[in-house]
Amino acid sequence: MSEEKGPDYEALKQRVEELAKGPEDKSAVEERLRGLLEGDIPKSTRSPAEIIAKKAEILDRVQARAEAYEQVSQSCSKSSALAVMEEFGFGNMEVIQALSPFPGLALTGETCGGVIGSMAALGFYFGRKDMLDYGANARTFGQCRRFLGRFENTLGTTKCREIHESVDFGTFHDTSDAERGYPDFLADRGFEKCALPPGIGARIAAEIIIEHMERKSGQI
Repeated sequence: MSEEKGPDYEALKQRVEELAKGPEDKSAVEERLRGLLEGDIPKSTRSPAEIIAKKAEILDRVQARAEAYEQVSQSCSKSSALAVMEEFGFGNMEVIQALSPFPGLALTGETCGGVIGSMAALGFYFGRKDMLDYGANARTFGQCRRFLGRFENTLGTTKCREIHESVDFGTFHDTSDAERGYPDFLADRGFEKCALPPGIGARIAAEIIIEHMERKSGQI
């Protein structure tokens, strides 16, 4: 994804209207999520070369899964992270559990859950358990700053409130408001339309992971 072009709001809003219809097969998505819960995230046996060769297919699949997972699970942070981790075969469902508070940063309208979930996946991939491995921290910061630049250029912002206003709904639905905000969000097909940011975030994160593989193999 380009880091210079800027948001195409017309195309984004068109995609939002398509997503408003909901997932093609909700029961199949629910079954897949139950399977991951019971069996955890399968480890990948694919080589970097195999992944690189199917880059376009993988990016489309990751985006579609993140969108569908959001529409069914109603968590943009969990959905974006899971779509990336599942595709590349790392992490576990406990990581997904830890992302529970992060849609709209605990529904405050601040950082989009699609940003946090995608960056959590990048952190798991590029980071290290060793808290004294400062180099790993620095490398992860760099990859996440690359992610943030692309996300912001695609959607115009990383904030939930602003995405609601400029892309998804034309207004901010405060889902922490049980009396009005949340019912209005549901009436506006909120969980369906809010699949857009986690889908975009997961795609960008997957793209960054594959680009890292390409660099290591000398392809870029």
